[in-house]
Amino acid sequence: MPNDDTRPLTLRDVSEASGVSEMTVSRVLRNRGDVSQATREKVLEAAKALGYVPNKIAGALASSRVNLVAVIIPSLRNMVFPEVMSGISAVLEETDLQPVVGVTDYLPEKEERVLYEMLSWRPSGVIIAGLEHTDASRAMLAASGIPVVEIMDVDGTPVDAMVGISHRRAGREMARAILRAGYQNIGFMGTKMPLDHRARKRFEGFTEALAKGGLEVMDQEFYSGGSALAKGREMTKAMLERTPELDFLYYSNDMIGAGGLLYLLDEGRDIPGEIGLAGFNGVELLDGLPRQLATMDACRDEIGTKAAQIIAARVENPDAEVEKIVELTPTISYGDTLRRR
Repeated sequence: MPNDDTRPLTLRDVSEASGVSEMTVSRVLRNRGDVSQATREKVLEAAKALGYVPNKIAGALASSRVNLVAVIIPSLRNMVFPEVMSGISAVLEETDLQPVVGVTDYLPEKEERVLYEMLSWRPSGVIIAGLEHTDASRAMLAASGIPVVEIMDVDGTPVDAMVGISHRRAGREMARAILRAGYQNIGFMGTKMPLDHRARKRFEGFTEALAKGGLEVMDQEFYSGGSALAKGREMTKAMLERTPELDFLYYSNDMIGAGGLLYLLDEGRDIPGEIGLAGFNGVELLDGLPRQLATMDACRDEIGTKAAQIIAARVENPDAEVEKIVELTPTISYGDTLRRR
């Protein structure tokens, strides 16, 4: 019989409905102790009929941990992070652990608040995007006493473990590919920095490699908020009107790159002969474009998978030997917008 009032259900409700003691109900629901199969089925049937969900926090007071993994990411709008979550979920669903997501909107102070709240639930582990945090956040992570995996980036020093790619290396490799293709007049369009630290690092690696090739970025523009596709079109139009001699446009992500590509196709521009384009992230959603945008895979699903494997292994055995620094290697996809040479 379901609970018709607004008070939370308790062990006593299940005890009364099943006709056994609260202690026995607790043992059944925690899968602990010697309880007969008949009694176990009676308790579980009563709990299910009532809609009772055990209070994991109360039940975990003795061990001070619950089977939750805090996953803290900057955005759910960015297509990158759902794929990371897919990798995390695929691993954790084979364990007793459940991911719980917090979103920071790329704001360090908000990340600090989200982390504080999530750690107060005493999770079994933390997976958090990026290596840059406030001093308070780093202190909380270091003092948490649980496995912590920072993801998406390896250009820095982790609190505990990290899984990701080198964004500086990714920027350098794209610049080298552009130089090999013979492009000389290069523009850059990206998200506002320094809030997006990984985009900043790619830009740093990109400009460093260009400088070694005797070039520098001829024009650049940054955006914040709004439709990435629309912004890509707007910024591409504005930049080419401002600097018409540009022969290559590098975008910090595929979505603004796709906007730029659609604008140039509407203008009838010769791609990649007259002007080349490249983005970053390898977003599969864009496979349906009239032309395939050159890009670089960010290893998103693999990052989520590796991070969750580290957490799961160390929750099962705190002394387990795991790789603390996992650097994955993204690859360039030339598509239809970057000449091969």
